[in-house]
Amino acid sequence: MARNMMKKRVLKLQFNAPLILLFALASLAVLVVDYYTGGAGDALGESTRRFFSVYRSSWTDFWSYIRLFGHVLGHANWSHYINNIMLLLVVGPPLEEKYGSWTLLWAMCVTAVVSALVFLFWNSGGVLLGASGIVFMCIMLSSLAGMRDGAIPITLILVAILYLGGELWAAFSGTDSVSQLTHIIGGLCGTAIGFFLARRR
Repeated sequence: MARNMMKKRVLKLQFNAPLILLFALASLAVLVVDYYTGGAGDALGESTRRFFSVYRSSWTDFWSYIRLFGHVLGHANWSHYINNIMLLLVVGPPLEEKYGSWTLLWAMCVTAVVSALVFLFWNSGGVLLGASGIVFMCIMLSSLAGMRDGAIPITLILVAILYLGGELWAAFSGTDSVSQLTHIIGGLCGTAIGFFLARRR
């Protein structure tokens, strides 16, 4: 009897958020391949530059369309990867459990494309890559997850003031406006998608 009870108490690993976990693993694989294709420090390897970052290029190039989605998997270095994926692993799984993997994948794809297009319109040069836009989308979407009867959650207002307000201030007062722009677009996408999903429910 005691032996059976001990067997029931054995902890098991739970694959609770397949999309978020696969995204984290895919981004890690992209970073490893980047290292073996010439990536060093903040210099991008050939694989990341070619497939997993956004920059001005001809629309006749097929890979330009792939990069609209793929840039969220690319990261400049290990620190960049850790900062984004740690936050994503915190806010992503509850969203995937609430909305489902396919809905969250759709939200991530929309955010990736919108942030890439805004970046290409806003910046004549430079490179955009990383999952920070996806992370900010998830942060704003999670603040809307408890929305009921059309009422705006106070948490949404606080998050908008603290995160988006801070990013707007940094964008206008600092020199690195590219990352702030991505964060703002991701947050706006998360807010719009959150309201859309709430109305659909």
